[in-house]
Amino acid sequence: MKLPSFLLKFPQFKKWPKKSQWRQIFKVLTKKEKVTFFVFLVLFLGSAFFLIFNFYFKNTERVPSPGGKYIEGVVGYPRFINPIYGDISDVDRDLVQLIFSGLMKYDSSGEIIPDLIREYKILEEGRVFEVYLKENVIWQDGEKLTADDIIFTIETIQNPEYKSPLRGIWVGVEIEKISEFSLRFKLKKPSAIFLENLTLKILPCHIWQNIPPENFPLSVYNLQPIGSGPYRLKNIKQDKLGYIKSLTLTENAKYFGEKPKIREITFYFFDNEEELIKAAKRKEIQGFSLLNPKSYQLFKKNDFESHAFSLPRYFAIFFNLEKSEILANKKIREALNYGTNKEEVTKIALDSQGKAIDSPILPEIYGFKPPLNVYQFDIEKAKKLLEESGFIERENGKREKIVERTSVFQFKNDLKLGSKGTDVKELQKCLSKEPAGGPDIYPGGEITSYFGPETKEAVIKFQEKYAKEILSPWGFEEGTGIVSKTTREKLNELCFPPEKTLALKISLATVNQPLLIEVANLLKGQWEKLGAETTIETFDIQTLEREIIKTRNYQALLFGEVLLSSPDPLPFWHSLQKKDPGSNLSLYENKEADKLLEEARQSLDPEVRAQKLEKFQDILIADAPAIFLYSQDYIYLVSKKIKGINEGMIVDPSKRFSEIKDWYIKTNRVWK
Repeated sequence: MKLPSFLLKFPQFKKWPKKSQWRQIFKVLTKKEKVTFFVFLVLFLGSAFFLIFNFYFKNTERVPSPGGKYIEGVVGYPRFINPIYGDISDVDRDLVQLIFSGLMKYDSSGEIIPDLIREYKILEEGRVFEVYLKENVIWQDGEKLTADDIIFTIETIQNPEYKSPLRGIWVGVEIEKISEFSLRFKLKKPSAIFLENLTLKILPCHIWQNIPPENFPLSVYNLQPIGSGPYRLKNIKQDKLGYIKSLTLTENAKYFGEKPKIREITFYFFDNEEELIKAAKRKEIQGFSLLNPKSYQLFKKNDFESHAFSLPRYFAIFFNLEKSEILANKKIREALNYGTNKEEVTKIALDSQGKAIDSPILPEIYGFKPPLNVYQFDIEKAKKLLEESGFIERENGKREKIVERTSVFQFKNDLKLGSKGTDVKELQKCLSKEPAGGPDIYPGGEITSYFGPETKEAVIKFQEKYAKEILSPWGFEEGTGIVSKTTREKLNELCFPPEKTLALKISLATVNQPLLIEVANLLKGQWEKLGAETTIETFDIQTLEREIIKTRNYQALLFGEVLLSSPDPLPFWHSLQKKDPGSNLSLYENKEADKLLEEARQSLDPEVRAQKLEKFQDILIADAPAIFLYSQDYIYLVSKKIKGINEGMIVDPSKRFSEIKDWYIKTNRVWK
């Protein structure tokens, strides 16, 4: 290899040159040789740096690092950051999830794992559960967390004076203190789902024990919570009117578990989705979720990443089998099932972001066998079932049924001024409403069972209205006010006819939310193609739950139900849950189904539970007390700067924070 000429000019050193000698090198080089020298020097240094950096990157890896702040936007405002009441709203539930801890918790796949406890035992075939607490847990104010806190929390929920919405799942559960850090739960019957109860977040006894029930909802601690979770309250910001605009949580330095990497989380609160969407577009928030799936189209090209969490929740039409004469007919319910196009509903209303379902146990989520028989969309079969039920389609496209009836009452006696009793009561009822009467006949409309002057005047008006049939046979021109033969015959004809026309009409109630209203209108259109006249009634969620669901005052109800990590449909379909506070919204009753639900809940064998629930689903679907419409993932949009979010199954939206410890914003490199 031939060396460059300038290298040949270098003197042959017997020892390493001094600094002054190195300076002489450039005096012996030509301009061209100097350029060549510097080129070689740059190449040498570049190669050295490349080798060093290549070695560094090959032997190190980027890992999450503590630090950073996260801002989330939510619709609504905090009111009860309190596990006793936290289930009332999504906002409160989110905050409770981050500030408090439970005996058990959910992991990223929806499995139940220990949180405050280090060990638990299931004894007496599932009737007794013993739990042993971690002894290093302290509250955010420095007090030790003990068995007394768990006992206080559960007994508070069990006490009806506190009006906790969670009371139903704790009724009949006995709790016994074994030691300062261990407890025993005793159940009346074995339960395969009781561990789910233990995900309840725990309240500090020393903070709340002296607050009476009537002051519990009013306590300042509902907005200044003391918890044992990964975060603690840092500050709350309010506007001039006192409305909470934002709330900031910071890392709980006393947290017993793995500390979260994101040091601070701030929630911004909005009146509605429109305001939240505007804030997201302005990049004021880094994470949010929306009720209307179509709104996500606004962010497809944005720097938000979509995370889909599987949610064991379904929406259905629940038929009130005791409220509607029409829906009490099984063939009518089957016809509506066959006449409902679920795929159209999911495509149009959900923007194809939901899945049509056929079963209340969600086999596609829990891995059960699908039902043996389902109601595939078949409009002709639906019409045939309606015709078999006697509902004939008229020229206007609506269906009616002629129903013969034998009246339990007929007017048989003469009535006049001064008469009393049941006959007078029925007369007044008859004259107070159409077709026999109304305001023009009987303006007062009072039902007194006494034949007074007002009743006589009403009878006269009635007689003169139908003078040809009542008065003319007797040669009278004016009413007499006496109920005799011809008057009785006309009253019986109008008020107690031998047959009546029953129109195929259905009233559908739901929540006043854009998505559910759109779903309801789609169903209305589909059912009216069958000849079923459908009216939609909407209510805000509080009114719906308090005045409609609680009293079971509806014919059909479009609503959602949420299963647990371990599916337990008993609260929704057992006959003992027909009345409030039960959640059997169809008022469904089947002894065999009841037995299967009880056996499934009590069995600790997953295979046995699956067999019982699969058999139950087939019985229920055959009885058609509902139309199972769709399930929908929980879609969560988060800035691409937020990493470590693991998608999986969550039992409610707040559980997206179950593995908040894995979320991170900052990273650094470490040696492998």
